[in-house]
Amino acid sequence: MPISALLARIRRLVPKSDDAHYDEIVRNFGVGALRPPPTPMSDGELAQAIAEFLKEAPSSNSVAALGRRLDPSSPL
Repeated sequence: MPISALLARIRRLVPKSDDAHYDEIVRNFGVGALRPPPTPMSDGELAQAIAEFLKEAPSSNSVAALGRRLDPSSPL
């Protein structure tokens, strides 16, 4: 799945009040810290991963946790 399509799905899951979280996701895809899932995620799986990410302030730790959810083989 192209990153743009994945980001569109994520944008629908991140409330506007959490724009800092969304911006952090976009930035980390841009620098390569986050990678798209190697196999498609269901909407439920993606929603759960995003919900967990939104529970904490954006940080290297929360981004790493999201990265592991998106791609379990992630080195983060």
